[in-house]
Amino acid sequence: MSSLDEVAKRDGWRCWVCDEPVDADMSVNDPRGPSVDARTADRKAKLAERLAHRACNSRKGAVKIVIAWPDRLNVIEPAPLLTVAERLERKGGRELVARCPSRKDAQEAADWLADRFTRLVPGLPVTTTVEPGGGQFLVALSTGRR
Repeated sequence: MSSLDEVAKRDGWRCWVCDEPVDADMSVNDPRGPSVDARTADRKAKLAERLAHRACNSRKGAVKIVIAWPDRLNVIEPAPLLTVAERLERKGGRELVARCPSRKDAQEAADWLADRFTRLVPGLPVTTTVEPGGGQFLVALSTGRR
């Protein structure tokens, strides 16, 4: 079991659930304070412990976590990112994660995904691609292993 400080430093003091900064000086009893999420439900996860806000960690026990796509991205039918992350971590391969009306929209989504996955699944080497298809653009994530 790692200490809060070790986990927080490794995760860059960012909550793995909401991707917002966690204040190191905030009380661990405050909803925005730091806590260690043991991720005991996912025994195959490469990282057994992750940093989360106290409220994000508590809430995930009551409801299934949803990693939100930013409202600023113009995506159609975005995939549930936690499910995609778990599947890519477990099996590798390639996943289509969104459709976008323009190449620019798709590239913005791909750039955001590449950045978000560095914190969502640290150590999992993912790449993004944008591909035309059916008058729209598809965004895919892949690990390079099958």
